[in-house]
Amino acid sequence: MNMTQQQTAFLEVLQLRFAQNTNRHPDIDWSEVEQKLMTSPEKLAIILEMEISGGEPDLVCFDKKWFYVDCATESPTGRRSLCYDAIALDERKEHKPTGSAQETAHKMGIELLNETQYRTLQTLGEFDMKTSSWILTPENIRQLGGALFCDRRYDAVFVYHNGASSYYAARGFRGCIQL
Repeated sequence: MNMTQQQTAFLEVLQLRFAQNTNRHPDIDWSEVEQKLMTSPEKLAIILEMEISGGEPDLVCFDKKWFYVDCATESPTGRRSLCYDAIALDERKEHKPTGSAQETAHKMGIELLNETQYRTLQTLGEFDMKTSSWILTPENIRQLGGALFCDRRYDAVFVYHNGASSYYAARGFRGCIQL
């Protein structure tokens, strides 16, 4: 399989990150991961987009399944100042953000982390100590106009609510894609 120089260089970045953070994926051999990435060029391209937007993706296991997850210490820099979804963006009349977390994730080919995934990620390190991240919001909350986000403060993980149309410079989203 012919890989571009960019893909080859990116695989080296992923391999280094994988080796430096073995607690995120114990008992998994890099050669298995590399083989899956090389046979899924569309997923590798999506993971590269996660990297380009500041996500620092790494392999994490959720329910014994492999996912590439945004593992940047703070919410990815290229995915901040977004409201929750397209409905919230359309409802906002003044001072609209440039987009929404759900739309951006969909365009990238990733999913927002749900609360369980977010809490699992927080057991593997300390994330969002200065920022916050939108998470997948249950439909009953979303229908009432709300959306959920998380962060880590005071050595604890917090889940909060906000209006779905709100947006802040320090709030982005973390995403994942199953490998």
